[in-house]
Amino acid sequence: MKTTAMSVDGARKSKLLERENPWLEAIRMFARNKSAVLALIVLAIVVVGSLLMPYIYPADPFEIAAAPMTPPFSEDAWLGTDFLGRDVLRMLLHGGRVTILVGAVAAALSITIGIIVGALSGFYEGRWISTVLSKVTEFFQVLPALLFAMVVTSLFTPSLVTVTIAIGIVSWTATARLTRAEFLKLRNIDFVRAERAIGAKNGRIIWQVILPNALPPLVVSATLAIGSAILFEAGLSFLGLGDPNEMSWGLMIGSSRTYILSNWWAVTFPGLAIFLVVLSISLIGDGLNDAFNPKLRER
Repeated sequence: MKTTAMSVDGARKSKLLERENPWLEAIRMFARNKSAVLALIVLAIVVVGSLLMPYIYPADPFEIAAAPMTPPFSEDAWLGTDFLGRDVLRMLLHGGRVTILVGAVAAALSITIGIIVGALSGFYEGRWISTVLSKVTEFFQVLPALLFAMVVTSLFTPSLVTVTIAIGIVSWTATARLTRAEFLKLRNIDFVRAERAIGAKNGRIIWQVILPNALPPLVVSATLAIGSAILFEAGLSFLGLGDPNEMSWGLMIGSSRTYILSNWWAVTFPGLAIFLVVLSISLIGDGLNDAFNPKLRER
């Protein structure tokens, strides 16, 4: 009887610990979302395949493979060739690495800038630094993001670095506003006041006390920012402002846009790839949003 009682008490304690840990509850809620889990699996397959493809299939994506505009499901090219005779499948597999890499790095840059600006603006609300950062955020927010990215890219030689930086510096305002709102909500809460009472410096309170508690909505925002950055990269490459020496899905669509009626497969397949990846990221973001929502966890 004592052993049974101890096991029951241990199970209750473990359940209480899990309930007290919001991250475990979030993982459990995310796992219940079948569409989000499926999207995560699809995205993982695409990412791993794109990263490993240069080693598995090392052929040059710019190399001529067959006659121009060879239709799909032919012996020389499974997905056909573009107007220059380049293998669409080879371009698609190699282009995913560049598109996803630029999207992820640009999103990381955007999130970093947004968190720094939003955290300082929210924590120092009422001071001059908050006023300045809020005005800077408003200035960038009213600018047409794609147009501004085109201007930044055009000022320098088009490359993966310039495209990534351009996307990062025009898409951080949403994260900054979200971070600011979270800091305004948390900066006067009891555990923050306790840190101030024991003499903690502002740097510790901002980055080690408030920020970890503001992370759940920022994680969702970071996920959605990757999809937005991928669309930005595709748009810039479509307009001819991407790196012409690196194959990407946007470059595939942009280079074949004038042949869309006679060479539809060269545009359709990279378009479907972008759609699949961005849709997967969006579903993952929805799953994370539901997982970190305390009202849904209580059901």
